[in-house]
Amino acid sequence: MQWCQLWTTVVVAATIALSVTPTHAQAPSSSEFFIVSSVNPPKHQVLVKHPTEVTQVVRVDDHTRYIDRSGKMIALSDLRAGDTVYVTMPSKGDAALEIRKGPMTLAELQRRYLQVKR
Repeated sequence: MQWCQLWTTVVVAATIALSVTPTHAQAPSSSEFFIVSSVNPPKHQVLVKHPTEVTQVVRVDDHTRYIDRSGKMIALSDLRAGDTVYVTMPSKGDAALEIRKGPMTLAELQRRYLQVKR
């Protein structure tokens, strides 16, 4: 009988834990640099390209945060073709967590692509 009570407690605890997990859980994510090609709000998509001209469709949803260069919140409609952005996406391929406008500075270029071994 104790095993049954223990099992019930485990099931209830797991159910509670899963019910309070946010839909955009903090999964491992990465931020990539892109140039915006086009924005399609009705389809919840942003077409972006790497500086190498390889394009990618980024899905966005109601949880995606948009931030301008000064750190202020903006809307999807504020993004324009030609803007340079950093897109943070969860590793599992869901909608983007954050799209942040910003230039590729020399320091950022060195940090991301030209790591010097000492």
